[in-house]
Amino acid sequence: MIRAVILDVGETLVRDDRYWASWADWLDVPQHTLSALVGAVVAQGRDNADALRLVRPGIDVAAEYRAREAAGRGEHLDDGDLYDDVRPALAELRRIGVRVVIAGNQTARAGELLRALDLPADVIATSGEWGVAKPRPEFFQRAVEAGQAPPGETLYVGDHPANDTIPAAAAGLRTAHLRRGPWGHLWAADPDLVATADWRIDRLTELPALIAQ
Repeated sequence: MIRAVILDVGETLVRDDRYWASWADWLDVPQHTLSALVGAVVAQGRDNADALRLVRPGIDVAAEYRAREAAGRGEHLDDGDLYDDVRPALAELRRIGVRVVIAGNQTARAGELLRALDLPADVIATSGEWGVAKPRPEFFQRAVEAGQAPPGETLYVGDHPANDTIPAAAAGLRTAHLRRGPWGHLWAADPDLVATADWRIDRLTELPALIAQ
């Protein structure tokens, strides 16, 4: 029985197009260049922020983030950034009695923006607010606490095996890999992913029926 579903944010609920495009515009490089670099560093197992360091060696990412916010060019989220299955899937999960938690590796500001969208979720939190990020076990401990269900009755849903499904499974949670976005497609057939994911899905709207089985 699954009593709580915890969902990643980037490329699970929210498209990252605007996020990286805004960084490219800020750093004055073509959007495709930065997008390609993000894909390259992540495929190498590196932090996606390394793409910014390749574009501008020596960059202080945190300082640049603050400068963007001060210039009125900081993070932004609205309904147009959500995948079209997000609201229907979350609403149906709550309708069938599942506790819905949104928790991913985002800034505290992103947490504020997500809550402002009034999504059908019981808890919305980010690594920036918790002070711990995936794939650390402490992140999944916090997520389980937010879900208010034992790990074996908690499902973590995400697109990134190394940050989502594999560490969540190691923490005792059930897992669903979402084949969406660059990382979801890149690692869809990864042997470790296949071995650890309880389910592999293409859309969030598949979740309620799977959970009800």
